[in-house]
Amino acid sequence: QVQLVESGGGLVQAGGSLRLSCAASGRTFSMYAMGWFRQAPGKEREFVAAMSRSGVKSSYADALKGRFTISRDNAKNTVALQMNSLKPEDTAVYYCAAALSMGDGSRYYEKVGPYEYWGQGTQVTVSS
Repeated sequence: QVQLVESGGGLVQAGGSLRLSCAASGRTFSMYAMGWFRQAPGKEREFVAAMSRSGVKSSYADALKGRFTISRDNAKNTVALQMNSLKPEDTAVYYCAAALSMGDGSRYYEKVGPYEYWGQGTQVTVSS
């Protein structure tokens, strides 16, 4: 069982930055690939970024490359999402998620399906 708690959301002006954090409970955090997703009102949940359990590999939604950065600290059971140059269209509830990852730890997941555990979400609002 993994419990995830996001923090760091809020209201920011366009062009500003926010850093989201996700704290995970349990001693097996390093066994999970982690991902960030977001959901805007009336839209489906969409992929933002993902990182392998080892932290060696990561992936980003094409439209977000260069602005968003995912990172993790397995010693602290945390994963973060640094968001720069924010735009009004980035407004959404942001969720972190965990997917058990076997093998050499290099896999990451861009789809919702593999993720077993989800946080409650944190609201990010970008004003124009």
